[in-house]
Amino acid sequence: MDSSAILMVLIIFSINIVYVTFFTLRMILTLKGFRYIAAMISVVEVVIYIVGLGLVLDNLNEIQNLIAYALGYGTGVIIGMKIEEKMALGYIMVNVITTNVDTDLPTVLRNEGYGVTDWIAHGLDGNRVALQILTPRKYELKLYAKLKEIDPKVFIIAYEPKSIHGGFWVKSVRKGKLFS
Repeated sequence: MDSSAILMVLIIFSINIVYVTFFTLRMILTLKGFRYIAAMISVVEVVIYIVGLGLVLDNLNEIQNLIAYALGYGTGVIIGMKIEEKMALGYIMVNVITTNVDTDLPTVLRNEGYGVTDWIAHGLDGNRVALQILTPRKYELKLYAKLKEIDPKVFIIAYEPKSIHGGFWVKSVRKGKLFS
């Protein structure tokens, strides 16, 4: 394989990484409600896509170009997901159940700025404390670490709420008053 063929493979690979990274980010931004940013990204994305696909279609007889296209696609998905993890857009709702009924866990979490609703629940082996905790996604891992530090046997389920309305906590987060 000569240097021009290697250069073509590298170009196709790189273009597809950029294209799929943009594609992944656009999809996530769309799902999170950032319509206008997603639309701007899609303009760039489609130009990159057409250039990359055109290079492959012009050279369909070169199997290494197809391989570079496929590998670039897969790599772009991974990079897009990593970028989205770092961006951590939105909120996460965490349901927590602890067997330690005498815990001061709700107070500790509230003092750190988390939105916490707690109640006594009844499980198979007796009473539990159940909590619902709302937090920005960028603090999700910090919350899990705190929960496990306080109760290593804590039961945790997390999901992303589709919409949030009301409550003091959301207003405080939007004003930048929590987690500072």
